Amino acid sequence: MDKRLGKRFRTLLEQLSEGTGESIPIACQDWANTKAAYRFFSNKRVNEGNILSGHFQATRERFAKAEGPILVLQDTSEFSYQREKPEPIGFTRRVKTGNGGYGKPETRTVCGILMHSSLAVTTEGLPLGLAAIKFWTRKKFVGRHALNKPNPTRVPIEAKESIRWLENLRQSTALFEDPDRCVHIGDRESDIYELFCEAQKLGTHFIVRTCVDRMAGDGQHTIADEMSDIRVKGLHRVETRDKNGKVREAVLELKYRRIRVLPPWGKYKRYSPLSLTIIHAQERDTPDGCEGIDWKLITDFQISSKAEAIEKLSWYALRWKIEVFHNILKTGCKAEESKLRTAERLVNLIATFCIMSWRIFWMTMINRSAPDAPPKIALTQLEVDILDRLVKDKDSPTVKRKTLTHYLTKIARLGGYLARANDPAPGNMVMWRGLARLTDIEIGFAMAAE
Repeated sequence: MDKRLGKRFRTLLEQLSEGTGESIPIACQDWANTKAAYRFFSNKRVNEGNILSGHFQATRERFAKAEGPILVLQDTSEFSYQREKPEPIGFTRRVKTGNGGYGKPETRTVCGILMHSSLAVTTEGLPLGLAAIKFWTRKKFVGRHALNKPNPTRVPIEAKESIRWLENLRQSTALFEDPDRCVHIGDRESDIYELFCEAQKLGTHFIVRTCVDRMAGDGQHTIADEMSDIRVKGLHRVETRDKNGKVREAVLELKYRRIRVLPPWGKYKRYSPLSLTIIHAQERDTPDGCEGIDWKLITDFQISSKAEAIEKLSWYALRWKIEVFHNILKTGCKAEESKLRTAERLVNLIATFCIMSWRIFWMTMINRSAPDAPPKIALTQLEVDILDRLVKDKDSPTVKRKTLTHYLTKIARLGGYLARANDPAPGNMVMWRGLARLTDIEIGFAMAAE
């Protein structure tokens, strides 16, 4: 991206940030800026790579300043735009999945835009930024008709959509240049033997929720067979929520063992056996009407104690944060409500929204992970002055030092947060509503000053 396009992008990012959740014409406010935005997203020299290049570099710098292991969370999100003319960009269909195509019907994006992203977070849950991203579209229906294809375990990984897991692993590991500090986290979709081999090759780490009962040991039994012979090595109490959102305490039985895991049938010549650790965490005495916790994780880490097993479980438990990030994209930035007419323009718009969504998420979490930090790390002096004038303090008047949390709570109050004594910390939605109002007020102050 040349200097002129870079300047245009910075202006556009500022305009869209000021109108988070609004359409492009409303965010840009006049026809000249709206037309410039449309031209930018249509420009052949603009793509998601150069839009996010500066953000990736900033993520790398935040990674370097952070301490300890950094979790790289991977997940896929689908975007549907219900386009029919001039060509379908995205639509959904109810398909039957699992059990040979006769399982429970699920809604799947058919010819839409899909995004696979890697989000770097600290072990305390603070999002440092995106480390890799991939966009693609499907031209053919993906569902039960795929059953006519060859055995997937014999298809090279390069010919599958799942190659994106390996590509993101490579890109994020190369970005940070410190593979030993990276821990790649994925759900059951990432239970790919090739990913385990690639992580070992790059010298990085992974924790994956497994769904495949692979052959183990000498090839005469499976991982499940070997784990069934292990006694429970400890109990772990966690808080969880039932279907109605009510908090309850669950007692988990922990098992773990280092196992020799064999590659899939048909790939023995290409991949070697790996020595990996299996962690099972299964809930004891699940209450009636509740879905019990049953996590089966596979990792390259050596586990020699209950404390180490619990640590790895807590790291995997942070995987849901990338789902929160995707939720901000769709509900906060309203990425699926855009009226742009081509997939190329929509991809550029979503990439821009990724930067905005990360900032909202970061401000929400920095409020919890670094409450005593100075406000200048997230806010300008003008924003601090506006908040001091418009939002009355609820703190004691004797408190002289006003921290970042003090001002972020004021922003959340602009978004509808009540800030009562027993209220939980403000979430992403009230934060982005508060930031939008703060921006409107800031523009009003600037116009009054003129």
